[in-house]
Amino acid sequence: MSAQLPGVQPAPTALSSDDPWEIGGYRLHARLGAGGMGVVYLAYTPGGRPIALKAVREEFAADPEFRERFAQEVASASRIHGLFTAQVVDFGVDARTPWLATAYVPGPTLQQVVRRHGPLPVRTVLLLVAGIAEALQGIHGVGVVHRDLKPANVLVAADGPKVIDFGIARAADAAALTGTGLRIGTAAFMAPEQALGLQATAATDVFALGALAVYVACGAPPFGEGPESAALYRVVHERPDLVRVPAELRDLLGRCLAKRPEDRPTTGELIAAVHAHPVVGGRPEFAEGWLPHQVGDEITRHDAGRAPTHVQATVTASATALPYEPPGRRAVLPVGLGGPVPAGGPGPRPGEDADAAPAPRSPSPSRRSSRPGTRGPLVALLVLVALLLGGAAVYYLDYPEGEPESPDAGRSPSAPPTVTVGPSGPASPPAGTAVPYAPGYANVELTSPDTSYEFDLGAGKVVPADTASWYLARGADSFVLPEESDAFVATGDELGVADCVRGIERRPVTALPFAELAGERPFCVRSADRKEIVLARLVEVAPEGGAVTIALEQHRREG
Repeated sequence: MSAQLPGVQPAPTALSSDDPWEIGGYRLHARLGAGGMGVVYLAYTPGGRPIALKAVREEFAADPEFRERFAQEVASASRIHGLFTAQVVDFGVDARTPWLATAYVPGPTLQQVVRRHGPLPVRTVLLLVAGIAEALQGIHGVGVVHRDLKPANVLVAADGPKVIDFGIARAADAAALTGTGLRIGTAAFMAPEQALGLQATAATDVFALGALAVYVACGAPPFGEGPESAALYRVVHERPDLVRVPAELRDLLGRCLAKRPEDRPTTGELIAAVHAHPVVGGRPEFAEGWLPHQVGDEITRHDAGRAPTHVQATVTASATALPYEPPGRRAVLPVGLGGPVPAGGPGPRPGEDADAAPAPRSPSPSRRSSRPGTRGPLVALLVLVALLLGGAAVYYLDYPEGEPESPDAGRSPSAPPTVTVGPSGPASPPAGTAVPYAPGYANVELTSPDTSYEFDLGAGKVVPADTASWYLARGADSFVLPEESDAFVATGDELGVADCVRGIERRPVTALPFAELAGERPFCVRSADRKEIVLARLVEVAPEGGAVTIALEQHRREG
């Protein structure tokens, strides 16, 4: 695991009950990501500008030596100015929880772009190399080495790449916190000297830039992925795999990946090489058309939405993710500063459509259609209110002993739902009956380029085959499930957590053919320990074993 603070993610998720409300005088609005060194939140300045606020983990914050180095690195990072970095805007190195705030860039990471759209054209790769090299010049100019340059730490904006999380991980070097499972850097993009524990220099970042460019050009890092130990061995002892890299890029990227730091080009030499490259034609400009049109369209949507739209989309998605609760179930929702909502909650006025709120921008695996007379809109409205007031979207699906009861048992279909709320979080359900689930990642759209990659359901990412413990693998015409996992395919176009649990108990499936999932028909997978559920939709299947894209939404069992 990398000890680096994670990259800014463009799809915020609701704050959990463990998250603080405020850090350094900034009110937190959503969680952007988490990693080995801390958690990244979306916050706003008093004037309303979005920022990415990164809070350090407790075990780092408790180490005095780490705090001293953290203060030094933040001071250096604050001096970095440039078009290709996320500017530091504030920090709290002496706070109980040290933190750092940078400008928020509402765009996808390079990792997300490649996963969604595949390898990028040669000219785009060259422009990225020049832009990132220029960012590294600014970083190195104040004596900072990034140390964890990778696709997830480069954001793609209309005017070029933005490098994030520069230099902070270096503070952990002296903190004696690099024990088992915690390494400074990411194995697949780590230079040999870094893998061997030697001093990192500007040339270390150039090596990482070469590995990043290979990934962008062909969809896989030059030394493979898989177990960290195996990747580190290949980085130190083996030649990079450049077979799938376009011929126009091999020489330049191969020089970046030289084993000896002194054999690698400098950042200035990289920029000059891009200028001189015939594909660029002496015009290395981030003008219109520098990105493939489908990626440019995605960037435009991000820029049009900015941070507030993304947060609203996430809150709406979290609310609509709540399943339709059949009679006999109970939704238990926490309430924030506004106090409890009365049972039954504020429903729509006669003649109004409770589902009239704007839908999320990206397709949610559990999206719901407007249907008058159902209770889904009421529950969704209550959750939306709770989220806007600061509560976490945690809910309980109560089942009696034994089999789930019929939706019509013991109650009229038109009877209102039983909604229980409390001023300080979820109410305690009866012992042995509550099955609480809380949202995990949401609105994640992933693309597996071929059958050598699978979907890691626990982490919400694409990984090489035979890597994840809980996965959704691919065959020629269907998904492949782990033997211990359960699955269910919806009969209609709606699926929530309660529907999934009930469906698995009544009509579980062992096969998920692509043909049966056409038209984004929803399905779900439950982990062997029954602690996680993923709601999914098949978005696209390329012919002849090509790329497969799915949308995922995770829910975790509490307790």
